[in-house]
Amino acid sequence: MYQALYRKYRPKTFADVVGQLHVTVTLQNEILSGRIGHAYLFIGSRGTGKTTCAKIFAKAVNCRHVESGNPCCKCEMCGEIDSGEAMDIVELDAASNNGVNDIREICESTAFTPAKAKYRVYIIDEVHMLSAGAFNALLKTLEEPPAHVIFILATTEVHKIPATVLSRCQRFEFHKISAEDIAGRIDYVASQENASITRDAAFLIAKISDGAMRDALAILDKCMGTAKNVTADLVADTVGLASGEQIFLLMQAILRQVPQDALTAIGEFDRCSKNMTRLAFELISGFRDVMLIKTLKDAKKLMVASDADFSKLQGLAKDVALETVIFIMDTLQASFEKMSRGCDAKMELEMCVIKLCAPQLNYSNEALVSRIDELERKISGLASGIKPERIPTGRGSKAVKDEKLAKELAPEQERAKTVEGKGSKAVALEDIGKGADSRQYAAGVMDKGNGSKQITVQAVEKKTDVPFEKAAVDNQEAASSSTFSVDMTVLHKNAQRMENWAEVLDVLKGYSRTVATAFKGSDAYISGDFVLIDSKNEMAFELLRKSSQRDKIRDAIRSVTGRAYKLGPYSAGDDANSNADNSRQVADPLSDLAETARRLGIDVTEV
Repeated sequence: MYQALYRKYRPKTFADVVGQLHVTVTLQNEILSGRIGHAYLFIGSRGTGKTTCAKIFAKAVNCRHVESGNPCCKCEMCGEIDSGEAMDIVELDAASNNGVNDIREICESTAFTPAKAKYRVYIIDEVHMLSAGAFNALLKTLEEPPAHVIFILATTEVHKIPATVLSRCQRFEFHKISAEDIAGRIDYVASQENASITRDAAFLIAKISDGAMRDALAILDKCMGTAKNVTADLVADTVGLASGEQIFLLMQAILRQVPQDALTAIGEFDRCSKNMTRLAFELISGFRDVMLIKTLKDAKKLMVASDADFSKLQGLAKDVALETVIFIMDTLQASFEKMSRGCDAKMELEMCVIKLCAPQLNYSNEALVSRIDELERKISGLASGIKPERIPTGRGSKAVKDEKLAKELAPEQERAKTVEGKGSKAVALEDIGKGADSRQYAAGVMDKGNGSKQITVQAVEKKTDVPFEKAAVDNQEAASSSTFSVDMTVLHKNAQRMENWAEVLDVLKGYSRTVATAFKGSDAYISGDFVLIDSKNEMAFELLRKSSQRDKIRDAIRSVTGRAYKLGPYSAGDDANSNADNSRQVADPLSDLAETARRLGIDVTEV
């Protein structure tokens, strides 16, 4: 009888287990030292080796000839456990045997000594499925079992297990297996089965399996039933996926807002019987990769992609704003959830793509924010290279016509716009400083009537959030001086943890799940008028540099606290270095502007 690959190649020793070295080494050391516990809890997602390690451990503690903490797999006891004939190794599926009576039978049987083995081992899989009564029946025996009994509990949902059970077990967490490890194992299995598999196909299987070795071997098994030479196209056809090139073209059509190409692609996918729900998930994954590329310096280590695919995604990322990517992911995620609830998947995906290709048809808050972000980006780009005669005019005022003067007044690092003046030509300049000293300056260009011009410049207080750098200040006197000191310790000294930060993140999910996910695991501190955010996720601070995302955070904080706060970064390291010199000098743009005017022969008076 044919045996599935994931069963045929199930590891027999700890040395054969892939991607769980932190677990296997610890268990081997316990066996070698004789420090064997009475209850173990194996936690992890599906297909990561929980039950496999439980069986290996059961063999190792009963093996007659242990080798470096591994079972010998040669003695009679190892053979009986591998074949499932050992009476002293009891496996229970809690998904179907979850009642009080099932657990009571186990507890009663612990009183009997092992028939042949050294230890009687009970492996309870999917233990979180036990009823409340069953957990209570297990507690006493689990806490003080006989010396010859070992319990091994395995679960994928640890949050459903009572704390009273957790406290009685040694806890081991199984990680998702990396794409490299899965691809290597698949290549080995294929070679053992006299088949071949390309590198792209191995990594595609690893990506689909999402860290589960069992799923990966099941996909390989299905592909090898079709052909002995497994390629990426064969994998895609076997599991009903669109190819990487097709996904890329669909993403490109969405970003370029060409609905005809996008709908044609979806129609072709449907004709080939591709799963629409899976296609939506692949699109979300693709745009996630684009988001990582735009956010992280070394994004490839968090992605499962070949060098060619990574280069294509980099090309897409160059021409799209981060806000747009997040909006696309949110929209696709909403449609994906609708598909999962049973609506017409093809129609829902087509409607979603139309909304993404024609934003004017989407009236959601996220769509409006995305359109505003796009306009701001275009205006910001125009500000750096705008022609003087196209500088917008304010009510009753005139645009600057002197191209040489306007070019000096609107360098690349400044935004320029005309404002209303009393019979004069006026230009408002905003100093786009990266430090906390960002201020706004008003420059009036006045024709004195005798052929000369006079510029009057005045610093105007500008209230902004604290920039997400290493400095922050709330100093009114500094706003009027040419240079000043910035010290983060002023804010950190009296910072107190924000107890309801979790509620803020819950509210933020209503605005954008993607943004809320970026702040998962973060903390916040309140100091005066500031909320200082502490996060190890680099993406969180990248999002907060965007005005639209920052506004969402402020709105979420206001809805929870009822008060408007400014935002800033929190760095515990700054407290330890409070005696260091945190000052920095900021060049005064007034002096530069005045000097430029003097070079043009214009009389300058500072006010």
